[in-house]
Order: sequence, then structure tokens, then C-alpha cells
Amino acid sequence: MEIDRINISDVNPDAYKPLLALYEDIKKSSLSDLEFLLIQIRASQINGCAYCLQMHISEAIKQGEKQYRIHALPYWRESPFFSEEEEVILEMTEAITAISVNGLSDVIYLTAIQLFGKNKVADIIMAICCINTWNRIGRATLLTPIPSQE
Repeated sequence: MEIDRINISDVNPDAYKPLLALYEDIKKSSLSDLEFLLIQIRASQINGCAYCLQMHISEAIKQGEKQYRIHALPYWRESPFFSEEEEVILEMTEAITAISVNGLSDVIYLTAIQLFGKNKVADIIMAICCINTWNRIGRATLLTPIPSQE
């Protein structure tokens, strides 16, 4: 038996306003567009949110991200395609997305502070929290991915 899930925008049109405001704040933060997209794609892979994956991979490709890097994201530790900064961002993304497993270790946190400074670390954490919220909405309401028109 298939159950139709709610469309939150229909049920509560104002529900997304705080999350959209957070998203817009992150877009103006110290994160580059591609850093933010790497966070969004990797968290969406971990959370299994096909809707968000489709949207953010399409956006990343439009912004010039290389497909070989996107394909390598689940295996970034074994890949030579990511900078030290990106590796720290991906490590933080995985740790915070699966926060109940081991949390964000002191080693990763201190490495990030040394590499980026406190302001950018705050931006990274908020970006990870933002996409994790979107992923949970997408999974809970079974949002269907929309194929790219290109």
C-alpha cells in the first residue's frame, strides 16, 4: 500500500521560511559555492536523499564542478582529487551528518580551526546542519527527484 505524503508547503506555507533564510545566509558566507555544494552532495549521499542529490549535482555541474570529482565523493579518502581544505570539509560533513556515531572529534575540529579560522568553521557547521535538515524533510516526505532538463 502506497501512502501519499504531505507537501509541507501546502500544509504550512511558512514552514520553510527559517530554513530558506539560513540557506541564503550560508550562500553569502565564507564558503565558496563549490564548497557548499560538496557539503550538500556528500551529506545527501550519506542520508540517501535522491531529491537533494539530483538537485545539487546538477547545480554543481552547471557551476563547473568536474563529474569525476562528484563520482569520487563517496571515496574521497582514497581519491587524489580533493584539496586538503576540501578533505577537512568532507570529514566534518561526514562526522556531523552521522553525529550520533562518534561526534565531531577534537582532532578534526582543531584542524578545521587552524585551517579556516572560527568564522569559516561556523559557516561549515551551519551548512552541514542546513542540508541535513533538507535531507530529512526530503526523506520523510518522499520527495521525488526531478530529472535535469539538460
